[in-house]
Amino acid sequence: MRIIRTANYEEMSVRVAAIIAAQITLKPASKLGLATGSTPLGAYRELVAAHREGALDFSQVSTYNLDEYRGLSGDDPQSYRYFMDEHLFSQVNIDRAQTHVPDGSNLDAAEACASYDRLLEAAGYVDLQLLGIGNNGHIGFNEPDDCFATGTHCVDLTESTIEANSRLFESPDDVPRQAYTMGIQAIMFARRVVVAASGTKKAEAVRAMCEGLVTPSCPASILQLHPDVILIADEEALSLCH
Repeated sequence: MRIIRTANYEEMSVRVAAIIAAQITLKPASKLGLATGSTPLGAYRELVAAHREGALDFSQVSTYNLDEYRGLSGDDPQSYRYFMDEHLFSQVNIDRAQTHVPDGSNLDAAEACASYDRLLEAAGYVDLQLLGIGNNGHIGFNEPDDCFATGTHCVDLTESTIEANSRLFESPDDVPRQAYTMGIQAIMFARRVVVAASGTKKAEAVRAMCEGLVTPSCPASILQLHPDVILIADEEALSLCH
């Protein structure tokens, strides 16, 4: 695992965006695995700015998001599809038909998850997977467990994840309790993984990911076994690492 230490969130965002931009420049038809939440927002702003300056062309890019809340349709302002449309897809020249997010409106969990796995397999998986990391070490919505989940699956969100995500809702009671998430297998099949982390709240999870045992109690620790992982993290997120 290669570690890039940055001074702050802003520098982290610039470095993450630079790696994604280089991927698109070198391979215009790149398949990107994307993440939501506050961590990648700065990187998405940088990518939009590069596109508007004429330096980045998304016309051949396809994307595959990690997860979606079960029970939310893509036009729900709290859905991850809506988040991606607002912060990236609507602001660049990407073909929206080539942007993929698990179908949260499909309450048949088995079918929704199997359909997304078929889509990923048909695509040959992604060239670059962008990840954040949860305070409890989750990646996507792969929560701490007694085994690593392989395929896309429906997960019951932990209270710590619900609490962390509640800042985006009017109250914690409004946060969906389940989500569909890409499994560990698809994440590990990505040809390169970029992990972004910022802030002291992520420090323990980052330490466990980089220096702890490989264990499903910290899902991100599985990345120690991936051949091409870049962690881009600020001083606070790396404060517990040796």
